[in-house]
Amino acid sequence: MSAFPVVPHADPESRLLVGDHVSLRLWLRLLTCTAMIEHRVRERLRERFDISPARFDLMAQLARAPKGLKMSELSRRLMVTGGNITGLTDQLVSEGLVVRHEVAHDRRVYAVRLTPKGRRQFDTMAGEH
Repeated sequence: MSAFPVVPHADPESRLLVGDHVSLRLWLRLLTCTAMIEHRVRERLRERFDISPARFDLMAQLARAPKGLKMSELSRRLMVTGGNITGLTDQLVSEGLVVRHEVAHDRRVYAVRLTPKGRRQFDTMAGEH
């Protein structure tokens, strides 16, 4: 049995030992800072706008493409599955923030674009973000 009490680590950086290599220390410091920032951004988006980072990111992609993007393009840009994009899009459509429309020359493909309401809400969120 150890003479030292086991203390849970608050973050990856606190697991370092004095002799650990400086580049490892720096990398873990950056990882810790990133996690803290992501946590705060997630919290703030939820508190202020009742939206997740994933939904915000989807709207950000659409804000850059006023004519809209195909669902497959959104999936590629956000590096998530088509199922994830469908779920996020369904939520945003139900709130009137985005609209789906058929793509000319291919009725199997849908594109998504922000509605005027979605544009206003995104602009407000982006300004604060």
